[in-house]
Amino acid sequence: MSNDIEVKTNENEEAQFKVKGQKKGGFATYRALVHGDQSMGKVILGECLTLFFGGIPGALGLLLRAKLYPLMFPHIGRKVIFGRNLTLRHTHKIHLGDNVVIDDNAVIDAKGVNNRGIEIGDGVYIGRNTIVYCKGGNIKLRDRANLSSNCQVFSSNDLTIGAGCMIGAYSYLLSGGEYDHKSEVPFADQDGMETKGPCVLGDNCWLGARVTVLDGVTIGENSVLAAGAVVTKSFPAKSIVGGVPAKEIG
Repeated sequence: MSNDIEVKTNENEEAQFKVKGQKKGGFATYRALVHGDQSMGKVILGECLTLFFGGIPGALGLLLRAKLYPLMFPHIGRKVIFGRNLTLRHTHKIHLGDNVVIDDNAVIDAKGVNNRGIEIGDGVYIGRNTIVYCKGGNIKLRDRANLSSNCQVFSSNDLTIGAGCMIGAYSYLLSGGEYDHKSEVPFADQDGMETKGPCVLGDNCWLGARVTVLDGVTIGENSVLAAGAVVTKSFPAKSIVGGVPAKEIG
């Protein structure tokens, strides 16, 4: 086993040690996980807004969240809509453009120590139950990207979804998240941060339902990925791909 792997494992063990609360109290652990490097005032503000306004139904809830939730973010555009029961973590590293819609029960989590976080462009739609989350990585959703319900977007490196992309329900895109199967370290003790490189989806791509795009893959603009495809390698612009593993079909 290489020294690099040993160092990463030791760092991961220290991080897990802290997260599990063996070095910090329960509130300190919660604060680090949910709020990150924010002042106590911002922590209390976020907790109060979520508690008192996060679950209010109907037009009243939409109105109150539209007026009050922007207080949690460093930059937010006009006419942003926040659905009910959202999970918003590390909001100081989440940037929202104009006319963004985040539907009910979605998760937006910019977790990380030195990462830039999550950038959401104008007119982006994030569907119900969809999870967009970082583990030390960065995510960029360019203008008018549309993520349907129950999708997952994960990054421990860099992940970009291009402008005007349509992502079908239950799709999964990831950058990073790799484990070393050759290592003697058990998978549960690895940090899962290995990566082959950024994941990039070009502008104006259409992904059918339940598409999986794996770490290190780049898809060129104006491409179509058929429902159920598992994309393990990169494809150029204007590709039509499908299958497991995905290959060109048109």
